[in-house]
Amino acid sequence: MTIEMWWPRLRTETRQWLIANNGDVVPPLIIEEVAAEGGPPATDAWWADSDGSPGRVMPDEAVDWIEEAANDEEQGA
Repeated sequence: MTIEMWWPRLRTETRQWLIANNGDVVPPLIIEEVAAEGGPPATDAWWADSDGSPGRVMPDEAVDWIEEAANDEEQGA
């Protein structure tokens, strides 16, 4: 399932965290929520290993998508 499909299913707080911390290491609880809402599980190759920090990050395409979604939300507010 693509990010467009599972993003709206995430809790508002989770979406806000992902926007505010876009590109950062994603906490395991958020990865679990993403997986529960139809996104890739933590073991999926979609999640990338962080450079130098323990944990997983979203791929560049997802980071870009979240940035665009955040900009659209700001414009619609």
